[in-house]
Order: sequence, then structure tokens, then C-alpha cells
Amino acid sequence: MNERTMDCPSFNEYIEKSIKEFWDLDSMTDYGTHTYKYKDVARIIEKVHIILEASGVEKGDKVAICGRNTVRWGIAFLATLTYGAVAVPILHEFHPDQIHDLVNFSEAKLLFVGDQVWPKLDPDKMPGLEGIFSNSNDEYSLLVGRTEKVQYARANLNRLFGERFPMYFRARDIHYHRDTPEELAVLNFTSGTTSNSKGVMLPYRALWSNAKFAEEVLGKELKAGDNVVSMLPMAHEYGMAFEFIFEFLWGMHVYFLTKTPSPAVLLNAFAELKPRVIIAVPLIIEKIVRKAIFPQIKAPGIRLALMTPLLRDRVKTQIRRRMQKAFGDNFYEIIIGGAAMNQDVEVFLKGIGFNYTVGYGATECAPILCYEDWQRFKQGSCGKAAPRMEIKIDSRDPQHVPGEILARGMNVMLGYYKNEEATAQTLRDGWYHTGDLGVMDAEGNVFIKGRSKTMLLGANGQNIYPEEIEDKLASLPFVTECLVIQKGEHLHGLVYTDPDELQKAHISTSELAKKMEENKQTLNQIIPSYARVHALHQMPEEFEKTPKKSIKRYLYTNYPV
Repeated sequence: MNERTMDCPSFNEYIEKSIKEFWDLDSMTDYGTHTYKYKDVARIIEKVHIILEASGVEKGDKVAICGRNTVRWGIAFLATLTYGAVAVPILHEFHPDQIHDLVNFSEAKLLFVGDQVWPKLDPDKMPGLEGIFSNSNDEYSLLVGRTEKVQYARANLNRLFGERFPMYFRARDIHYHRDTPEELAVLNFTSGTTSNSKGVMLPYRALWSNAKFAEEVLGKELKAGDNVVSMLPMAHEYGMAFEFIFEFLWGMHVYFLTKTPSPAVLLNAFAELKPRVIIAVPLIIEKIVRKAIFPQIKAPGIRLALMTPLLRDRVKTQIRRRMQKAFGDNFYEIIIGGAAMNQDVEVFLKGIGFNYTVGYGATECAPILCYEDWQRFKQGSCGKAAPRMEIKIDSRDPQHVPGEILARGMNVMLGYYKNEEATAQTLRDGWYHTGDLGVMDAEGNVFIKGRSKTMLLGANGQNIYPEEIEDKLASLPFVTECLVIQKGEHLHGLVYTDPDELQKAHISTSELAKKMEENKQTLNQIIPSYARVHALHQMPEEFEKTPKKSIKRYLYTNYPV
């Protein structure tokens, strides 16, 4: 990797220069509340640095951050990196026991936690933490302090800040840690639904390369002062890289929703804030299209007009303008990632000339692998290899026969934390093996044909691994075999029960339905909220299996529920 990183500057120097350049501009807002300018962010970063230093945190130590997207979350993250510590973002929707496990596994010394998460946690289950700070107020109040240093740091924060900057705090007072390309910056856990999440070790070069990529492909269309709405979890690299880091470095104004991004909430925010770029997962776009647009174009008059050559283009223009207005009417493009688009929706969007594009990424690449500008984007693809990345298809005929998608370049992780076996399986011969299947046309456009990892995508961008839900479901009463599938925004459990077991227990059909409802409630109490199952459906016979007795999952993807 040395040849690829020779020209990679310090990422923290990038942050420092941006803060100084945009000192008096608005930087971040918790939507509907207080706005922080870049100089406000810089001042709070210095206070967090004082907390870290006085608490005894050394360069390279881990600092965990868990909570919904807020200004304080973003500042804690920036402060951790610019101090020289390693940021450990943890999805706030994880089950409390999983949060405990990940904090312990990462060996974090401190935890910054949001108000939604904190009441559910048990500090005694995270014995390695030396301190826990609230990430929900202006002063990062101390929730748990296990050492005198940590208690001293918080109790004397304002005095220590005053001693460090006796007159006033100025832009020229900022001097951040100078990182090196291969230095560990972020330990980002994949969003599995059990403690089996893998810790992806992302170096500074990957963060810099992703930010540089966004500058290269969007910099001409975006400018300092433009708005962006942060709706994807920042504990995921997709939301982190392209709804926060790049915008902060580019002088833009980031609005954190601080609430569930339902279509109604999003449409209101888009109408008011008029974001210049929109980052989304397919389900959000599909729900808006299906609810707000499809019913209108199915009206007899519109359908007739679309069939009339003289009227077709005019109607398409009107529909496109209606779509653009729904998203704030100020965006250059909508970038969709995380999963494949529904083909009916994509055909519709492409047909009306809507300014959207679909990218492809992975946590292991922080996250970008492929992208193309909406004006050159090829329908059905996920773009071409991003700058500083190479993509190839492991196939005898990459244009026609699907093979595993392999990648290498500056965006690729260092490996999995404390997991040499998984690292060796995933990083081989200099290539990152994605586990996804695809083909590539002669122009370099990549088309994903399947996900060998069977991952599902939650409504807000969370990665969901059905096998882990099935493992818990299979342990519940009267569940002999099971499978979890996704229909729209809901997960459904398909369950087969051994008739002999029912007969022995004298369980009738109606009683079985009640038992399954109880199972659903039990299951949903022990898994993250985003992975909850909408309903359990009784299968009439055993699942069809391979010779190795594995369920043929692909046969049930479209099972009617």
C-alpha cells in the first residue's frame, strides 16, 4: 500500500484547515434547535481534548461513541480523531447487551453516550471503561467516573480551558494530531444483530480517500454554506462519510434530524432546508415514489397521456418536476446506496430523467467502491470503480458470468479487529473479497447480481443478517425450522413446526397461532429494534434443502406472506 499512500496527506490537517477557513459559517444543527458555527465546534473540540488528556487517554486508545445523530455525536467523533485516539462508533439501535459486548471487545477507555441509550445500559457490564460521559448536553456531563483522573477532568474542565486559552480562543490556536496513512482512525463494527459483529479497522488513508472522492465528484456542484440533511446513522460509514465528514470538510451546513426519518419527517425537512445533495437507501426513495407518485400516474388521464407521443414528454417533465419539488427542489442528485433498487422504481426514475444515481460500498472500504454521476449513470448498475480503487470480477467471463466482486485500493480496511482468520479470508492476494456477485460491462459499469452474504438492508440503512435472527427464533417453542425474509420495510419469519411435536403437546391450530405470537414478542425483545420481525407465518411443510441439509434460501425470497 505504500506506493498508493505516498501522496496521502494528514486527514486531521484537512479538518484543521476546513475549520479555520469556514470559522464564521454555520456548521451543524440539531434540526429545530441550536446551530453551531465552525468556531463553536472548534472550541468544543478543544474541551473534549482536555477531557481526554486529563483523563489519561493516550494516542491510539479507543473512545466509544453511541447515540443517535446529534451535533454532540459529531463533535465527539472529530475530537477523538484530532486528538489522536481511535473512534469506536456503535449503533444506538443495537441491543444493550450487544453494546456492552462491543464496548468491552474494543477495549474502549471512555464512552460518550446519548440520552436514548444510557437508561438501557448497565455500567457494571462494561468494567473496562474508566469514564462515561453524556453526549446529550453542552457540557458532556460525567455519568460514571471510575478514576480520579476522569473525575478531575470533568470537574475542572472550564478552569483547564481557561488556563490553556487565558485571553480568548482563536483559529490560530488550533493544532491537531498529524496522522499517518496507515494509522488506525476508526474501529467500525458491522451491524450484525448479535455480538458476532466484526470490527472493521479503518486507517486514515481510507477516510481521506473517501472525502477526496466526494470532493472530486461533487465539489463543482456543492459549495460552502449549502445544506445537507443527515438521516442515515453516523455509526455506519455510508452516513458518516457522505452526510457528515465530506460536508463538514467542504464548509457545508449539516442538519441532524434527531428523529426517525419517516417519509413525512423527511419531506418536511427537505421542503424547509432544500438540501443540495441527498444520500439515501433504496427503501426511502421507493416508499416516497410508491406513496406519492405512483398513485397519481395510475390515474386514467395520466396513463392515457403517457401513451400519447405528443403528450408523453410533457407529462414526464411534469412528473419529474413534482419529484424534484418533493425533495426540496435544490439538489444536484440523489445518491442511493446500501442495496439494489427495486427495478420497477428504477425504470420509472430513469424514464422520467430524474437526477439519481446508485453507488456501491462496504464498511470495509469506508465505504465507497463504485459510483457514477447521474448524467452518465447506467440503469441497473452501481457505477464504476471510484478514484484510487480497482474493481475486478472473479469470473471466467466477467461481462456475462457473475463472479465475486473484488476490490483493492486506498479505501480498503487494515483488517478485522482481533480476528486474523476473518481477515485472512477477506483480504487475499492484495484484494478485498466483498462476498457479492456481479458482472462488469466493457465500460467498467458494475452490476450486482446477488449477495452471497444474504445480508438484508433495514429501512434506515442498517445491515441485517437473517441467520442471526433465525438462530434466536429457532430456540423458541414449536419452531423446528425457520427462515427470515424481507418484504418491503418489514421482516417476516417463516416457521415450520413438527406435527409430532404439536400432537404430543396437544396444541391445536388456534393455540399454535397464539404460541407464535408469543414467540414473536419474545424474539423482538432480544434483538435490535431495526431487526424486529413483523409477523411469523406457519409453513405447511418442511423447507426444501440442499444435499448438505441447508435450506434453499433463494426459493423463499418471494414467498407470499
